[in-house]
Amino acid sequence: MKGSTARFAAVAALVFAPILTAEAGTVHGTVKNGTTGKPAAGVEVILIQLQGGMQPVANSKSDAQGEFAFDNPGLGAQPMLIRAVYGGVNFHQPVPPGSSNVVVNIYEPSSDAKTINVPSHVVVFQPNGSKLIVGEEYQIENKSEPPRAYFRAEGNFDFALPEKSQLQQVAASGPTGMPVVQSPIDKKNNRYSIAYAFRPGQSIVRYSYELPYAENAAAVKIATIYPGGRLIVVAPPTVQVSGDGLAAGGQEQGMSVYGRDDVPAGTLVAVNISGTAPPPDAGGGGVDQGQQGRDAQQGGAEGGGVSIQQVPGRLDSLKWPLIIGFVCIFGLLATLLWRKPVVAYAGPAEAEENEAVRKPPHKAKPLAAPTAHASPATAPTNGASSLADVDAAIGTSLDALKERLFRLELRHQAGTISEQEYAQERARAEKVLRDLVRG
Repeated sequence: MKGSTARFAAVAALVFAPILTAEAGTVHGTVKNGTTGKPAAGVEVILIQLQGGMQPVANSKSDAQGEFAFDNPGLGAQPMLIRAVYGGVNFHQPVPPGSSNVVVNIYEPSSDAKTINVPSHVVVFQPNGSKLIVGEEYQIENKSEPPRAYFRAEGNFDFALPEKSQLQQVAASGPTGMPVVQSPIDKKNNRYSIAYAFRPGQSIVRYSYELPYAENAAAVKIATIYPGGRLIVVAPPTVQVSGDGLAAGGQEQGMSVYGRDDVPAGTLVAVNISGTAPPPDAGGGGVDQGQQGRDAQQGGAEGGGVSIQQVPGRLDSLKWPLIIGFVCIFGLLATLLWRKPVVAYAGPAEAEENEAVRKPPHKAKPLAAPTAHASPATAPTNGASSLADVDAAIGTSLDALKERLFRLELRHQAGTISEQEYAQERARAEKVLRDLVRG
């Protein structure tokens, strides 16, 4: 009995202490100029509520030391975002529940395209009846010295779609791993662009579209905009793929992989697709036992595991930027067990939002309900060894759940899983998390 009480106290300390801390609804922050390494004074800072769309709820300006503070009842109770507007560029920093201090990094902007390079371009094909669903993903690196953010208001990342395609969605995520849906800028003739600040480090751009797939065959011309990158094509094993310079790489984790290195900019790679594949919700794309064993070594054993179609191992270089984002997601899920995350949208309306919430410096101005102050509470404590055991057990399980969600989200972004199965798999993962938190 005493052991059960101690375990409950330890779990309460791990799970509920951040919630109690966050109930005060206060966050202190510092705006730091990542280019100069110094605090940034006089930068407009906006507190944004994500639920129900990106809604500004308070604003301030950083003081002479680059510091600012917000009081809002939403802090700690729901996902929030801090936007720093510098040089006409928006820099975002998530505020996970339980966070009382944040650092928002801004950078001097650069319009030089050489600030970034694109080392890899992944294309995933998935037949779906009379439609061919295609997901494309670019990995972007910014290694500028001194560090600067690459941005152009008229569009600074270009991409092109094949003929007869219908664009579905475009999203971008920076080093924080938080995906933000983008408003594409139509450049005509199936060419598009987005205006997104690529900060130093790794970023990801993803988009999906549909193509006609009459008689279970299609000829697709993949446009390469950026030089020197590696093109990776992924498809179910029942689909036949051939193309200019594509070399078959065998099957990995239930998917066929093809590659071509050092594709010159401006190249149209003709890819022929034929054959059918099971619907995304038929069978779940299970993996063999050997692969499951490798996954267990990498991410810990999954209790009551559900087979999820995996991304080929050669895409592991793209995995970690995504997992960083899932770490933030788990922080939110631990507090909001029954709430569904809301996707943030970015577009031209952001400029109007910035102007609408502009206020005098140094003091935050609430734009929503008055702050509901709560007395800080002290979390239960327990012996160090008991707490360490619980923390280790929870950490191992969370690693497995992060790996599962990574695969699920990448399939969803690529359009290789139906919305129904995506919702079911996500619900299963969240149930595992709730069971874990409840002990």
